[in-house]
Amino acid sequence: MDAVSMDLKSWADSRVHAAEVDRYLEASGQDFVDDGAIAHALAQAKAPDDARLQALLDKSLAIQDLSLAEAAELMAVRSPQQRKRMADAALAVKEKVYGKCIAAFAPLYLGNACVNACSYCGFLTNRTDETRRVLSEAEISAEVEVLAGQVGHRLLLAVVGEHPSSDAKYMADSLAAIHAVQAPQGTRYSQVRCVGLNAPPMCIADLQAIQAAGLASYHVHQATYDRAAYQAAHRDGPKADYRWRLYAMHRAMEAGIPNVGLGILAGLADWRFELLALLQHAQALEGRFGRGPASINLQRLDPRNPAADPTYAVTEDEFLRLLTVLRLALPYVGLIVTAAEGHSLRQKALRLGATQTDAAPAVGVGAYHQGGVIPSMSCRQFALGDAEPLQDLVSELREAGSLASFCPPCSLGLRPAKEAMAALRSGATAKACQLNAILTFKEWVEDFADPEAAALGEALLQSEIADVSQRQPESYAQLMDYFKRTSDGERGLAF
Repeated sequence: MDAVSMDLKSWADSRVHAAEVDRYLEASGQDFVDDGAIAHALAQAKAPDDARLQALLDKSLAIQDLSLAEAAELMAVRSPQQRKRMADAALAVKEKVYGKCIAAFAPLYLGNACVNACSYCGFLTNRTDETRRVLSEAEISAEVEVLAGQVGHRLLLAVVGEHPSSDAKYMADSLAAIHAVQAPQGTRYSQVRCVGLNAPPMCIADLQAIQAAGLASYHVHQATYDRAAYQAAHRDGPKADYRWRLYAMHRAMEAGIPNVGLGILAGLADWRFELLALLQHAQALEGRFGRGPASINLQRLDPRNPAADPTYAVTEDEFLRLLTVLRLALPYVGLIVTAAEGHSLRQKALRLGATQTDAAPAVGVGAYHQGGVIPSMSCRQFALGDAEPLQDLVSELREAGSLASFCPPCSLGLRPAKEAMAALRSGATAKACQLNAILTFKEWVEDFADPEAAALGEALLQSEIADVSQRQPESYAQLMDYFKRTSDGERGLAF
């Protein structure tokens, strides 16, 4: 082993802090993923009759979480009529919590260097045929100038691998660089307002440093909660430690990061097991910190991926069942479905309760300021489905009766945990989402839409404003004041 490899191994070995796992374990030494409880719920589940189904849907519509057994019952439903009722309820739940808004964001890949050996990932460390690099501050600025100044994105999700070249200091410096960009936009400038981070698990001290740099949300996807499948897929590096990753969000919340995102890569194990484990994860967070996850990312493993096992391949229909049941079981959680799923499936997912999606994504490091062209030897994490331009997504959402939103995660993250969860469950969040979506969509129409899209967008805005006058009369006057000021060129107004 050469000196560089030894240094990388030493760095990787130093990443896991056992004390920052053990502090969260139960007195018995067990973690919160109860395999036995999940197996029992799945084994006992039977499809509910119509009366029982309605009782479960009523509970979801009251924005109350479902138990493992109740979620398992919904997964057992096969009747087309009952599934239609579930789909209708899932959309109704989403609109009660988040309104008709769909948040649009762009992924920003900061680097592809990684010390982990994940069998399904293009970043895996032993791919020696690929070019590894991380963006410099100047390159980050160039990427953001395109995203904020030419495309119109306000929300970014920065993505980075686990490597000493992209450590916590690099992440904090990158966040600062993103926030510092002021892209020329006519007589004004355009700026990113919200940056989330999809990054490796870290210790509490590192998380605190990154939070101080302007982090809006922190995302760590478990990939799979099935222990055997996890070990088979994660062969080396810090990510091979199941519990270090499992408790990443506990450490994040303890570090003061309120908006955390979970996620799975459906297809590594039984998707039904993954769904119930996600429920246990959300319950563990809310039980300890008074606040559940802000979002859950759902992604399927591409069947062409070398790690794909046909036994666990997730069909489109199963993916939609997974999303529907998850929306009903955790009604307050934001659900992310990305372009990786392809255009048709994503559109179906948005009609079943997904709340966030990406637009005009480029999955190569530095691809935006290179015109979307990814160097042939620059490795990508996952294959991309349909890279739909932002303007096309906006138009499709409008035609479906939804409003593209460019507002950052609302001020819930600044509220005490119980107050934040109460706002989600009461419908107060949906009201704020609608008001802020109107203002950020107006900004996008004014600054980035072509004439045809602008005309159609203005018609949608007037419809939304009329709805506010009826449903939120107490906010109408302030909305109209903010709307006029936005039309006159002011930016960043929010409720």
